[in-house]
Order: sequence, then structure tokens, then C-alpha cells
Amino acid sequence: MVVQIGYFPGCSLQGSSREFEQSLKALAEKLGVSLEEIPDWNCCGASAAHNLNNELGLALPARILIQAERAGLEEILVPCAACFSRLASTVHELNKHASVRRHLADVLGAEYGGKTRPINILEFLGRFFPEGQGPEVIQPLACKVACYYGCLLVRPTEIVGRDRPEDPQEMDRLMSRVGAEPIDWAFKVDCCGAGLTIPRPDLVARLSGAILEDATSRGAQIIVLACPMCHTNLDMRRADIERFTGKRYTIPAIYVTQAIAYALGVPAGELGLKRHLVPINLEKLRAGDAGPASAPATSQ
Repeated sequence: MVVQIGYFPGCSLQGSSREFEQSLKALAEKLGVSLEEIPDWNCCGASAAHNLNNELGLALPARILIQAERAGLEEILVPCAACFSRLASTVHELNKHASVRRHLADVLGAEYGGKTRPINILEFLGRFFPEGQGPEVIQPLACKVACYYGCLLVRPTEIVGRDRPEDPQEMDRLMSRVGAEPIDWAFKVDCCGAGLTIPRPDLVARLSGAILEDATSRGAQIIVLACPMCHTNLDMRRADIERFTGKRYTIPAIYVTQAIAYALGVPAGELGLKRHLVPINLEKLRAGDAGPASAPATSQ
């Protein structure tokens, strides 16, 4: 039986991170889930709107929630960690402050009724791909992985409600489920630099460089994540990182949906892996022939 759930792709999954949506839809089909896209959705404002204009930062996600309610969607999957943070934070604010909810109702011409709840990709996978259930793992990821949660899958703690915000385990369990070996490392919830990738690429190079260095020094062969901004910084900014650190890093960063979909039998060529700037060959990785994850820059 196919289960239907609401879906908010956001701008990134239908733009710069199309491989995230491509792998998500392939995975959802494997899990027997139909994703119903919110009609006439708009940008949620991530990552800058709430920093520039508080009303706009709440109105944009509020309209998305209203549109979802109008479509009768009680839950909506929000795969992008930044989008999830904006929608979940807005639900928190509207439920907590009736005056804010009424004001936004005047601005938008409709009021959020509290009937729609956003869920992130880890909650979705924990529910539809639980331990001991679901489709068979036919291509185990026999490699060491660094599960990178970043800032927004676990924070703010009063909104996200994770039991272990400094050492989350959901993604680690998912990777173990598909045959990978999650490493114990120090940067799984550290910031990569997020939206500073344009105004301050030097800071992104320093922060993301520390993430790559810790992951590779502990033997990780791949970084698994669930945030388009994190992927942009760890993949697209690789040249800046290598100039800052003086080292060359070959460790790839991929989406958790790509990793799990591949393990469940979706061909690698259908997961958008060629869109990544850092090359990734999952077949070669599984065979234990990934090569060193880092080397001195002079070795290039």
C-alpha cells in the first residue's frame, strides 16, 4: 500500500540541489511513499529573510503552511535542513504568540490553523525505513562514513526536540542499517559556514576545512548529509578549503537519500551523483578502493 505525505521541495531541491530531490523521489518510491507537493508554494526565506526582516521571515513560511492546510496535508516532508528550520520555527512562533498569528493572518489574508506539521528527512526515514522493516538492502555501503548533521537538523533544541543535540544518532543508525560503519567524530553538528559562502568564503573555508580534516583523520571515506547549504560548502567550496588548509581532500559529500537509495538498488546513474563537483564512485567505494581521503596540496 502506498502512503501519501505532503512535500515541500523548496528552492534548492528544484535548483542547485536537484540531485537531492532526484534521489529522494527514487527512495520514496522504494519505500512505498507518494510525495504530494504543496500547491503554489513559495520560497521559505532561508537563509537570509529572517535576519533582514522578521515579519517577512515569518510570513513566507506561514503562507506555505497555509497552502498545505488548504490542500488537506497534515504533515509535510521538508528535506532541506534550512527550509525545515524556517517552517518549524514559524510553527513554534505562531503557536506560542497569538498576536503574531493574527497579524500574519491580516498580512496574508488567511490564518494558519495549526493543522499542518513539518517533518525533516531524518524523521521521515526513521518512520518509513525503520530498523528491521522495509525493502531489502541489496548493495550494502561497506565503507566508513562521517554522518554530518550540521546546525539546523538539531537546532534550536527547543523547536527540533532532539534527545542528543550534541551527538545525534538518527543518521548513524540509518547508515549502519545499509551496511556502512559510522565513525565517532567531533564535528558532526558543527557549522560549515552556511549562507556565508558568498560574502565570506574565507570563513567557510576555515569552518568546512575543519570538518573535512576531522572526518578524514578518523578514517571516513565519505560524508553523508541532508542540507543543500552544507553540501554546497563541502563540495563546491573544495578549492577554497584546500587553499586554506594546504591539503587536498578527495572525500566526497553526498546526501543521505543518495546513500540509502543506492543501497536499496537504485542505480548510481539515476541518483544525480555526476552533479557533484567532487567525484564519487559508489561502486568503487564499496569495493574498498577509494584511495586516500586527503593528501598534501603539493601532491596534486
